[in-house]
Amino acid sequence: MKTYIRRREENKQLVVLFGGWGSDENVFTPLCNDSFDFIMFYNYSADEALVLPEMKTYSRITLIGWSLGVWAAEYLSPKTGIFPDLTIAVNGTPIPADDRYGIPLKIFEGTLNNITEENMEKFYLRMFGDKKTYILNSDRIPHRTLKSLNDELRWLYNRIMEQTEPGFRWDYAITSETDRVFPSTNVSGYWKKQKNTRQIILPYPHYLFHKWDSLADFIKSVEKYKKRQPAMKDKEVTKDL
Repeated sequence: MKTYIRRREENKQLVVLFGGWGSDENVFTPLCNDSFDFIMFYNYSADEALVLPEMKTYSRITLIGWSLGVWAAEYLSPKTGIFPDLTIAVNGTPIPADDRYGIPLKIFEGTLNNITEENMEKFYLRMFGDKKTYILNSDRIPHRTLKSLNDELRWLYNRIMEQTEPGFRWDYAITSETDRVFPSTNVSGYWKKQKNTRQIILPYPHYLFHKWDSLADFIKSVEKYKKRQPAMKDKEVTKDL
């Protein structure tokens, strides 16, 4: 597992993000500013020492899992010693290779067996939703080798097949209606069954963070959902997010 850390001595807020397969820091550094510290975990098959800052200095820690990072957060968080105050799952589930609640197994395995430059370009296009958004966010495309992508996805597949029952606490789950990576009906169906997780459904693609100026703004929008109209239906409230 690789770790990217961005720190400022005076910051009391920390955002921890578990990236999806194929990601790196380029996907999220445009969303960082000096108001919070940032730790990103990615490339989970990489054999790299885990060195983290002292957690006692932070008054608040928010953890975000995106895509396969939702599963990775559940699997790897105990090894980090990070105890978040708020958790947000974005366009993923703890059962990511599953015909009902994740990516259908045949599609997952098909991707694993066909990692090429051409197919990765198609994957990133689906990630951003359409060609226009893909081009506008070209600076956020990961810089990864095919070997690292193959090694990581194979590692993820093997670990996912060995997984135990999910047991992580997720406060919020964000689900995109136009997700072209995780079937939105599968993701929505999983989170509807989780009574302790508040699901927010948005009309965005798999990668939706470009809709906010920073991760801090994204987190505020999620929290605003809870504070404004907790009794209203998800689709009615998220129009204002």
